[in-house]
Amino acid sequence: MGISYLFAAGGLVMWPLLGFSILAIALIVERLAFWFRVNRRQPRVVREAISLYKHDPAVAFKKLKQNADLPIARIFLAALELDQPNPEEFRLALESEAQAEIPVLKRFNTIFETIIGLSPLLGLLGTVLGLINSFASLRLGDVGGAQTTGVTAGISEALISTATGLIVAIFTLFFANAFRGFYQRQMALIQEYGGQLELLYRRRYEKGDLQYASTR
Repeated sequence: MGISYLFAAGGLVMWPLLGFSILAIALIVERLAFWFRVNRRQPRVVREAISLYKHDPAVAFKKLKQNADLPIARIFLAALELDQPNPEEFRLALESEAQAEIPVLKRFNTIFETIIGLSPLLGLLGTVLGLINSFASLRLGDVGGAQTTGVTAGISEALISTATGLIVAIFTLFFANAFRGFYQRQMALIQEYGGQLELLYRRRYEKGDLQYASTR
């Protein structure tokens, strides 16, 4: 069963389904590359930065600058770049930047949801149209005759579009759920590491030891 046969049997809806599948694959590859980079480098970079901040904030700031392509590094930098803020301002800077990073972390989620929702519906539409065409060619006097065999084959072919729509939706749903899990884990890490940095800053602020801004 070749590709040309599938497209001929599935009808016009196979083309938008093909477009959805290509789009989904392209976005999935981009998200996989993004999350691979974040999950591979970020935990080590952030732990090192927090450890360095305890003893030498200037070195920690430089470390974060070198890894500004990571979400948590950008969040930390937004707070550390302030000019000797009080602890409340420091916390607000962390929270504001964390909110700003959410669209980056949830990028393409709406497109994934659209593909997941529309693909089965397009497949069902293709099946309905195929059934209409099959039964339109059947005359009452031909029931049980040679025409019936053609209708049965037409029904089988019409179901191809539904199967294709489900395959596209299931494939996309699998990765969309994986990316949703990465996002939730990332938000938990942002809260954890952000809380650690805020606590360290509060201690330095209370001691009056904030002479690290000159490195910027």
